[in-house]
Amino acid sequence: MQTQAAWNATYAVLAAPRPRDTTALRRRLLLLSGRLWWHPYWDTVPSVPTARSELRQMTRDRRAVQAA
Repeated sequence: MQTQAAWNATYAVLAAPRPRDTTALRRRLLLLSGRLWWHPYWDTVPSVPTARSELRQMTRDRRAVQAA
């Protein structure tokens, strides 16, 4: 969940108007994407697309709770 949260935060900064250091942000996004995609956990779940979707949703929900 930490990697997905970091990915979301990096993406949000990159998506904001006129971000600074876009090259560094894009590299970080690629690094985090690779970590998420190739994590060994995905070898253990029966439906990877569903599990990835659930991870993204859990991360968004957790952030919403923390913001409240």
